Amino acid sequence: MLKKSIAIAVAGAALMGTYACKNDGGFKKLRSIQYKIVKDAPGKTAQKGDVIEYNLVARADTTELGNSWKMGHPIVDRVEDVKDNISYKLVFPYLSAGDSAVVEVSCDSILKTVPPGQTQLPPWLKKGKKVVVTISVVSVKNMEDYKKEMTTKQEQMRKEMEQKAAAQMPIDDKILQDYFAKNNIKATKAPSGLYYTIQKPGSGANIAPGQVASMMYTGKTLDGKAFDSNIDTTIGHHGTKPLTFQVGAHQMIPGVDESMTFFKKGTKATIYLPSPLAYGEQGNPPIIGQNSVLMFDVEIVDVKDAPKGGAPGEGQPQQ
Repeated sequence: MLKKSIAIAVAGAALMGTYACKNDGGFKKLRSIQYKIVKDAPGKTAQKGDVIEYNLVARADTTELGNSWKMGHPIVDRVEDVKDNISYKLVFPYLSAGDSAVVEVSCDSILKTVPPGQTQLPPWLKKGKKVVVTISVVSVKNMEDYKKEMTTKQEQMRKEMEQKAAAQMPIDDKILQDYFAKNNIKATKAPSGLYYTIQKPGSGANIAPGQVASMMYTGKTLDGKAFDSNIDTTIGHHGTKPLTFQVGAHQMIPGVDESMTFFKKGTKATIYLPSPLAYGEQGNPPIIGQNSVLMFDVEIVDVKDAPKGGAPGEGQPQQ
Protein backbone atom coordinates (compact mmCIF):
# COMPACT_ATOMS: atom_id res chain seq x y z
CA MET A 1 0.00 0.00 0.00
CA LEU A 2 1.36 3.44 -0.88
CA LYS A 3 2.58 5.19 2.23
CA LYS A 4 0.53 8.32 2.79
CA SER A 5 2.01 11.77 2.86
CA ILE A 6 0.83 14.11 5.60
CA ALA A 7 -1.60 15.75 3.13
CA ILE A 8 -3.13 12.41 2.14
CA ALA A 9 -3.39 11.33 5.76
CA VAL A 10 -5.20 14.54 6.65
CA ALA A 11 -7.57 14.11 3.70
CA GLY A 12 -8.32 10.56 4.79
CA ALA A 13 -8.92 11.71 8.34
CA ALA A 14 -11.30 14.40 7.12
CA LEU A 15 -13.26 11.78 5.22
CA MET A 16 -13.59 9.80 8.42
CA GLY A 17 -14.58 12.85 10.40
CA THR A 18 -11.69 12.39 12.84
CA TYR A 19 -7.92 12.03 12.87
CA ALA A 20 -6.38 8.61 13.38
CA CYS A 21 -3.92 8.68 16.24
CA LYS A 22 -1.52 6.19 17.75
CA ASN A 23 -2.74 3.77 20.37
CA ASP A 24 -1.16 1.02 22.44
CA GLY A 25 -0.20 -2.22 20.73
CA GLY A 26 0.23 -0.60 17.31
CA PHE A 27 -3.48 0.13 17.06
CA LYS A 28 -4.82 3.46 15.91
CA LYS A 29 -8.08 4.98 17.07
CA LEU A 30 -10.67 5.92 14.47
CA ARG A 31 -13.91 7.27 15.88
CA SER A 32 -15.16 4.44 18.15
CA ILE A 33 -12.99 1.66 16.69
CA GLN A 34 -9.34 0.70 16.83
CA TYR A 35 -7.46 -0.72 13.86
CA LYS A 36 -4.04 -2.01 12.96
CA ILE A 37 -2.69 -2.71 9.48
CA VAL A 38 -0.98 -6.09 9.78
CA LYS A 39 0.19 -6.40 6.18
CA ASP A 40 0.92 -3.27 4.16
CA ALA A 41 1.21 -4.21 0.47
CA PRO A 42 2.30 -1.76 -2.24
CA GLY A 43 -0.55 -0.14 -4.14
CA LYS A 44 -3.07 2.66 -4.21
CA THR A 45 -5.43 2.86 -1.26
CA ALA A 46 -9.18 2.59 -1.77
CA GLN A 47 -10.90 5.80 -2.83
CA LYS A 48 -14.51 6.83 -2.42
CA GLY A 49 -16.57 5.12 -5.13
CA ASP A 50 -14.15 2.20 -5.54
CA VAL A 51 -15.20 -1.42 -5.23
CA ILE A 52 -13.34 -3.40 -2.59
CA GLU A 53 -13.30 -7.20 -2.38
CA TYR A 54 -12.18 -8.68 0.90
CA ASN A 55 -12.39 -11.68 3.17
CA LEU A 56 -13.46 -11.22 6.75
CA VAL A 57 -13.53 -13.12 10.00
CA ALA A 58 -15.38 -11.54 12.95
CA ARG A 59 -15.23 -12.94 16.47
CA ALA A 60 -16.32 -12.02 19.96
CA ASP A 61 -14.12 -14.17 22.20
CA THR A 62 -14.80 -17.73 20.96
CA THR A 63 -18.05 -16.83 19.18
CA GLU A 64 -17.67 -16.53 15.41
CA LEU A 65 -19.93 -13.77 14.11
CA GLY A 66 -18.99 -13.98 10.44
CA ASN A 67 -16.56 -15.76 8.14
CA SER A 68 -16.46 -15.09 4.40
CA TRP A 69 -13.90 -17.87 3.90
CA LYS A 70 -16.61 -20.36 4.79
CA MET A 71 -18.94 -18.76 2.23
CA GLY A 72 -16.39 -19.60 -0.45
CA HIS A 73 -16.12 -16.11 -1.92
CA PRO A 74 -15.02 -12.66 -0.78
CA ILE A 75 -17.37 -9.87 0.25
CA VAL A 76 -17.87 -7.08 -2.28
CA ASP A 77 -18.46 -3.53 -1.00
CA ARG A 78 -18.51 -0.01 -2.33
CA VAL A 79 -16.18 2.42 -0.59
CA GLU A 80 -18.42 5.19 0.73
CA ASP A 81 -18.58 7.77 3.48
CA VAL A 82 -19.39 5.88 6.67
CA LYS A 83 -21.65 7.49 9.26
CA ASP A 84 -21.58 4.54 11.65
CA ASN A 85 -18.90 5.19 14.27
CA ILE A 86 -18.48 1.50 15.09
CA SER A 87 -18.26 0.09 11.55
CA TYR A 88 -15.15 -1.79 10.47
CA LYS A 89 -15.71 -0.24 7.03
CA LEU A 90 -14.19 2.97 8.38
CA VAL A 91 -10.76 1.50 7.59
CA PHE A 92 -11.39 0.96 3.85
CA PRO A 93 -9.70 4.23 2.76
CA TYR A 94 -6.51 3.06 4.49
CA LEU A 95 -6.30 -0.26 2.63
CA SER A 96 -5.13 -1.44 -0.77
CA ALA A 97 -5.14 -4.79 -2.56
CA GLY A 98 -3.10 -7.33 -0.61
CA ASP A 99 -3.42 -5.53 2.72
CA SER A 100 -4.74 -7.12 5.87
CA ALA A 101 -5.94 -5.38 8.98
CA VAL A 102 -7.41 -6.05 12.39
CA VAL A 103 -10.29 -3.93 13.68
CA GLU A 104 -11.44 -3.95 17.28
CA VAL A 105 -14.86 -2.68 18.34
CA SER A 106 -15.65 -2.56 22.03
CA CYS A 107 -18.95 -4.07 23.09
CA ASP A 108 -19.38 -1.01 25.29
CA SER A 109 -19.54 1.13 22.14
CA ILE A 110 -21.96 -1.27 20.51
CA LEU A 111 -24.18 -1.28 23.60
CA LYS A 112 -24.46 2.52 23.40
CA THR A 113 -26.25 2.08 20.06
CA VAL A 114 -28.85 -0.36 21.45
CA PRO A 115 -32.29 1.29 21.73
CA PRO A 116 -33.50 1.85 25.31
CA GLY A 117 -35.69 -0.94 26.62
CA GLN A 118 -34.26 -3.60 24.33
CA THR A 119 -33.42 -6.51 26.62
CA GLN A 120 -32.90 -9.37 24.17
CA LEU A 121 -29.23 -9.10 23.34
CA PRO A 122 -26.88 -11.73 21.89
CA PRO A 123 -24.90 -13.56 24.58
CA TRP A 124 -21.56 -12.32 23.23
CA LEU A 125 -22.55 -8.64 23.63
CA LYS A 126 -21.25 -7.92 27.13
CA LYS A 127 -19.64 -4.94 28.79
CA GLY A 128 -15.86 -5.03 28.77
CA LYS A 129 -15.70 -7.40 25.80
CA LYS A 130 -14.81 -6.60 22.22
CA VAL A 131 -15.44 -7.75 18.67
CA VAL A 132 -12.33 -8.46 16.61
CA VAL A 133 -12.62 -8.25 12.82
CA THR A 134 -9.81 -9.50 10.58
CA ILE A 135 -9.89 -8.15 7.03
CA SER A 136 -7.86 -9.45 4.07
CA VAL A 137 -8.21 -7.30 0.94
CA VAL A 138 -8.38 -9.23 -2.33
CA SER A 139 -8.75 -6.32 -4.74
CA VAL A 140 -9.56 -2.65 -5.05
CA LYS A 141 -10.95 -1.44 -8.40
CA ASN A 142 -12.64 1.65 -9.69
CA MET A 143 -16.27 1.11 -10.67
CA GLU A 144 -15.63 1.18 -14.43
CA ASP A 145 -12.97 -1.55 -14.23
CA TYR A 146 -15.11 -3.61 -11.88
CA LYS A 147 -18.09 -3.50 -14.23
CA LYS A 148 -15.91 -4.55 -17.18
CA GLU A 149 -14.52 -7.44 -15.17
CA MET A 150 -17.99 -8.57 -14.06
CA THR A 151 -19.27 -8.41 -17.65
CA THR A 152 -16.40 -10.63 -18.78
CA LYS A 153 -16.99 -13.10 -15.95
CA GLN A 154 -20.72 -13.27 -16.64
CA GLU A 155 -20.08 -13.94 -20.31
CA GLN A 156 -17.65 -16.72 -19.41
CA MET A 157 -20.19 -18.24 -17.03
CA ARG A 158 -22.91 -18.03 -19.68
CA LYS A 159 -20.73 -19.86 -22.20
CA GLU A 160 -19.81 -22.53 -19.64
CA MET A 161 -23.47 -23.06 -18.78
CA GLU A 162 -24.39 -23.33 -22.44
CA GLN A 163 -21.62 -25.89 -23.02
CA LYS A 164 -22.72 -27.97 -20.03
CA ALA A 165 -26.36 -27.79 -21.12
CA ALA A 166 -25.45 -28.88 -24.65
CA ALA A 167 -23.54 -31.85 -23.26
CA GLN A 168 -26.42 -32.78 -20.92
CA MET A 169 -29.21 -32.64 -23.52
CA PRO A 170 -28.44 -35.93 -25.31
CA ILE A 171 -28.11 -37.68 -21.95
CA ASP A 172 -31.52 -36.45 -20.85
CA ASP A 173 -33.04 -37.18 -24.24
CA LYS A 174 -31.97 -40.81 -23.91
CA ILE A 175 -33.55 -40.95 -20.44
CA LEU A 176 -36.81 -39.60 -21.85
CA GLN A 177 -36.78 -41.90 -24.87
CA ASP A 178 -36.33 -44.90 -22.57
CA TYR A 179 -39.14 -43.63 -20.32
CA PHE A 180 -41.51 -43.23 -23.28
CA ALA A 181 -40.69 -46.70 -24.60
CA LYS A 182 -41.15 -48.31 -21.20
CA ASN A 183 -44.51 -46.58 -20.60
CA ASN A 184 -45.77 -46.74 -24.20
CA ILE A 185 -46.01 -42.94 -24.48
CA LYS A 186 -46.10 -41.17 -27.85
CA ALA A 187 -44.80 -37.66 -27.18
CA THR A 188 -44.19 -34.75 -29.52
CA LYS A 189 -40.69 -33.30 -29.46
CA ALA A 190 -40.14 -29.55 -29.76
CA PRO A 191 -36.98 -28.18 -31.46
CA SER A 192 -35.66 -27.12 -28.04
CA GLY A 193 -35.69 -30.72 -26.81
CA LEU A 194 -38.77 -30.67 -24.57
CA TYR A 195 -41.55 -33.21 -25.16
CA TYR A 196 -45.29 -32.98 -24.58
CA THR A 197 -48.44 -35.03 -24.86
CA ILE A 198 -51.92 -33.52 -25.13
CA GLN A 199 -54.82 -35.25 -23.41
CA LYS A 200 -57.33 -32.49 -24.25
CA PRO A 201 -56.57 -30.05 -27.09
CA GLY A 202 -58.53 -27.01 -25.90
CA SER A 203 -59.95 -24.43 -28.29
CA GLY A 204 -59.01 -21.22 -30.04
CA ALA A 205 -55.53 -20.08 -31.05
CA ASN A 206 -52.30 -21.24 -29.48
CA ILE A 207 -51.04 -19.07 -26.64
CA ALA A 208 -48.77 -16.33 -27.97
CA PRO A 209 -45.72 -14.84 -26.22
CA GLY A 210 -46.83 -11.81 -24.22
CA GLN A 211 -50.23 -13.24 -23.34
CA VAL A 212 -51.11 -14.12 -19.77
CA ALA A 213 -51.77 -17.80 -19.07
CA SER A 214 -53.38 -19.26 -15.96
CA MET A 215 -52.80 -22.93 -15.27
CA MET A 216 -53.33 -25.69 -12.78
CA TYR A 217 -50.38 -28.01 -12.51
CA THR A 218 -48.54 -30.75 -10.69
CA GLY A 219 -44.79 -31.09 -11.09
CA LYS A 220 -43.14 -34.49 -10.71
CA THR A 221 -39.78 -36.12 -11.00
CA LEU A 222 -39.61 -38.80 -13.67
CA ASP A 223 -40.13 -41.52 -11.07
CA GLY A 224 -43.55 -39.98 -10.33
CA LYS A 225 -42.76 -38.19 -7.07
CA ALA A 226 -44.69 -34.89 -6.94
CA PHE A 227 -42.72 -31.87 -5.72
CA ASP A 228 -45.16 -29.01 -6.34
CA SER A 229 -48.85 -28.55 -7.16
CA ASN A 230 -51.69 -26.07 -7.02
CA ILE A 231 -54.17 -28.93 -7.24
CA ASP A 232 -53.09 -31.08 -4.31
CA THR A 233 -52.85 -28.88 -1.20
CA THR A 234 -50.49 -31.36 0.49
CA ILE A 235 -47.81 -30.63 -2.12
CA GLY A 236 -45.89 -27.41 -2.61
CA HIS A 237 -47.02 -23.99 -1.49
CA HIS A 238 -49.19 -22.41 -4.21
CA GLY A 239 -52.58 -23.30 -2.70
CA THR A 240 -55.39 -24.04 -5.15
CA LYS A 241 -55.41 -20.83 -7.19
CA PRO A 242 -54.33 -21.00 -10.85
CA LEU A 243 -50.71 -20.03 -11.44
CA THR A 244 -50.81 -16.88 -13.60
CA PHE A 245 -47.84 -15.60 -15.59
CA GLN A 246 -46.92 -13.76 -18.75
CA VAL A 247 -45.69 -16.16 -21.41
CA GLY A 248 -42.22 -15.37 -22.71
CA ALA A 249 -41.38 -13.01 -19.84
CA HIS A 250 -39.02 -15.51 -18.18
CA GLN A 251 -41.20 -15.78 -15.09
CA MET A 252 -41.14 -19.57 -15.36
CA ILE A 253 -38.48 -22.22 -15.85
CA PRO A 254 -37.61 -22.25 -19.58
CA GLY A 255 -39.38 -25.47 -20.58
CA VAL A 256 -42.70 -24.58 -18.94
CA ASP A 257 -42.56 -21.09 -20.43
CA GLU A 258 -41.90 -22.39 -23.94
CA SER A 259 -44.45 -25.20 -23.74
CA MET A 260 -47.33 -22.73 -23.39
CA THR A 261 -46.98 -21.74 -27.05
CA PHE A 262 -48.03 -25.29 -28.04
CA PHE A 263 -51.27 -25.10 -26.04
CA LYS A 264 -54.64 -23.36 -26.12
CA LYS A 265 -57.17 -22.33 -23.51
CA GLY A 266 -58.61 -25.52 -22.05
CA THR A 267 -55.64 -27.71 -23.03
CA LYS A 268 -54.73 -30.55 -20.70
CA ALA A 269 -51.21 -31.82 -21.31
CA THR A 270 -48.07 -33.33 -19.84
CA ILE A 271 -44.73 -31.62 -20.39
CA TYR A 272 -41.46 -33.55 -20.19
CA LEU A 273 -38.41 -31.39 -19.58
CA PRO A 274 -34.73 -32.27 -19.97
CA SER A 275 -32.81 -30.72 -17.09
CA PRO A 276 -31.35 -27.71 -19.01
CA LEU A 277 -34.94 -26.57 -19.63
CA ALA A 278 -35.87 -27.15 -15.97
CA TYR A 279 -33.57 -26.52 -12.99
CA GLY A 280 -30.35 -27.43 -14.74
CA GLU A 281 -27.13 -28.53 -13.16
CA GLN A 282 -27.91 -26.91 -9.80
CA GLY A 283 -31.32 -28.59 -9.36
CA ASN A 284 -33.62 -27.37 -6.62
CA PRO A 285 -32.74 -29.35 -3.47
CA PRO A 286 -33.79 -31.30 -1.55
CA ILE A 287 -36.28 -33.00 -3.90
CA ILE A 288 -35.00 -31.92 -7.30
CA GLY A 289 -31.43 -33.10 -7.71
CA GLN A 290 -28.78 -32.00 -10.17
CA ASN A 291 -29.64 -32.54 -13.84
CA SER A 292 -33.12 -33.85 -13.00
CA VAL A 293 -35.54 -34.62 -15.82
CA LEU A 294 -39.02 -33.40 -14.83
CA MET A 295 -42.62 -33.68 -15.94
CA PHE A 296 -45.58 -31.37 -15.41
CA ASP A 297 -49.26 -32.21 -15.74
CA VAL A 298 -50.92 -28.94 -16.72
CA GLU A 299 -54.35 -27.55 -17.54
CA ILE A 300 -54.66 -24.11 -19.14
CA VAL A 301 -57.72 -22.61 -17.48
CA ASP A 302 -57.52 -19.12 -18.94
CA VAL A 303 -55.63 -17.05 -21.52
CA LYS A 304 -55.78 -13.25 -21.73
CA ASP A 305 -53.94 -10.45 -23.44
CA ALA A 306 -51.54 -8.68 -21.11
CA PRO A 307 -52.81 -5.39 -19.70
CA LYS A 308 -50.88 -2.23 -20.42
CA GLY A 309 -47.77 -2.14 -18.30
CA GLY A 310 -47.37 -5.93 -18.39
CA ALA A 311 -48.79 -8.73 -16.29
CA PRO A 312 -47.49 -9.49 -12.82
CA GLY A 313 -46.36 -13.11 -12.59
CA GLU A 314 -46.52 -15.36 -9.58
CA GLY A 315 -43.21 -17.06 -10.22
CA GLN A 316 -42.15 -20.41 -11.52
CA PRO A 317 -43.45 -23.72 -10.22
CA GLN A 318 -40.86 -25.04 -7.82
CA GLN A 319 -40.33 -27.20 -4.80
